[in-house]
Amino acid sequence: MKYFICILSIFCLSCGQGSREQRQIFRYNQPEGIPTLDPAFAKNQAILWAVRQIYNTLVEPDSLLNIRPSLATRWEVSADRKTYIFHLRDDVYFHDNDIFPGGKGRKMTAEDVVYSLQRIMDPATASPGAWIFNGKVDPETGFSALDDSTFQLRLLQPFHPILGILSMQYCSVVPHEAVEKYGKDFRKHPCGTGPFTFHYWDEGQALILHKNPHYFEKDEAGQRLPYLDAVKVSFVDSKGTEFLLFRQGQLDFINDIETSFKDEVLTKQGQLKKEWEGKIVLDKTPYLNTEYFGIVMDPAMPGVQGSPLLDLKIRQAINYGFDRTKMMTYLRNSIGIAATSGFIPAGLPSFDTAKVKGYHYDPALARRLLREAGYPNGRGLPVIKLVSIPIYADLANYVAHQLQEIGMKIQVEVIQKGTLMDQVAKSAVPFFRGSWIADYPDAESYLAMFYSKNPAPPNYTRYSNPRFDRLYELALQETDDSLRYRYYQEMDQMVIRDAPVVPLFYDMAVRFRQPNVTGLTSNGLNLLELRRVRIN
Repeated sequence: MKYFICILSIFCLSCGQGSREQRQIFRYNQPEGIPTLDPAFAKNQAILWAVRQIYNTLVEPDSLLNIRPSLATRWEVSADRKTYIFHLRDDVYFHDNDIFPGGKGRKMTAEDVVYSLQRIMDPATASPGAWIFNGKVDPETGFSALDDSTFQLRLLQPFHPILGILSMQYCSVVPHEAVEKYGKDFRKHPCGTGPFTFHYWDEGQALILHKNPHYFEKDEAGQRLPYLDAVKVSFVDSKGTEFLLFRQGQLDFINDIETSFKDEVLTKQGQLKKEWEGKIVLDKTPYLNTEYFGIVMDPAMPGVQGSPLLDLKIRQAINYGFDRTKMMTYLRNSIGIAATSGFIPAGLPSFDTAKVKGYHYDPALARRLLREAGYPNGRGLPVIKLVSIPIYADLANYVAHQLQEIGMKIQVEVIQKGTLMDQVAKSAVPFFRGSWIADYPDAESYLAMFYSKNPAPPNYTRYSNPRFDRLYELALQETDDSLRYRYYQEMDQMVIRDAPVVPLFYDMAVRFRQPNVTGLTSNGLNLLELRRVRIN
């Protein structure tokens, strides 16, 4: 019966005004499924992409990661950098919904912003995003509505990346009526102010969103956005099947590609092979994600005391002992950039290869460091266990094989992602594969991983350096961008020198779309932006 209803609902998208060719329906697949449409739980890409279509935030990042207005038209910052006053649009309405009198969406006000942000911090919500305001805002006094169109945010101390935090999907504005009516079921009864309205969701089959006819944004010609009539999300759990559906024209877009198809579609230089040109379009952009191996630095943690990884020379030998450039070419088809600078990835304004020097392949130097550590050619060096997840097992084995050539024995253990994440959070894995995706477009999101006062997460390596901590605190209060970037670079170089991490590569968002899809843009956060998409 469910399947019949789903088919009927999808069919209805193409009836009334004619066929799909006359109505613009954007179709994409989410292999891992979407567990919730409540923005307070938007903790992964699958949820973020769906929630972004239904809700808005006060501010948002543009294609260059600059923060621009969204629900707020402008804002003012006090001289002490603790008070932000946001002036809101007066033409924003929540989607039409039975929760409102007459079923007509009411106007959004500053009280809705207060409610939404306090809800994130409320322990009763149990939002995984509660941390974004921890230590920064008092939940009782930090958010206030000065009038219907003016929202005030008061910080406990200056925090420069606060605008980036307010652009996170956790900070989407929701109506209290929907949360009060549906409670925990709000996850499947979303109501926002965004470009698309919720229509239908069968969690195993499809999610369908319809165009919001009252959306407040217009294009340069005065046409109301979005251009699309609907969005259909399917949940085929195989990336291989997803690619086949894309090839058959049943999907308009896919994010990344199943490993077994990479060599069929892409050259080793990461370009489309000639036989695919004109049939599909490849879009690539830097993605704020650093892939790395982490090393727990606290000898009090299980398995760390007595570990050779506590020796700086061993950690540096690992970093010098494998060829990142070859690894990217042969294992990743050049999707991504070899991490030969700092931990902060390409795509952020403070990224500068001239000012932050990383590790390059130098097996002779790696052997010398081993010898200086007391292990000439690796003699006497215990076997070191590296724990990875299945999709990165090839990278781990590549590094292990190259390190074996300089005398280091690395044993790769592969476990499931959820298990590894749990163990890493407890610092129970001394040497582990990790990745860090920026929560907001500021290098502070990466440097917070090494601030000693932060727990795990985000300080998974338990790194502690008093000079780093002092610089980190200075940077948070610095209003001069160029000086703050200098602090960021100095901290990044410090981390690279101390080597609590082995940076592997700076990621790249790789997208494939059908040639008739236009207006699909991306940025370093790999957001799915559909407001200006057309299907010709």
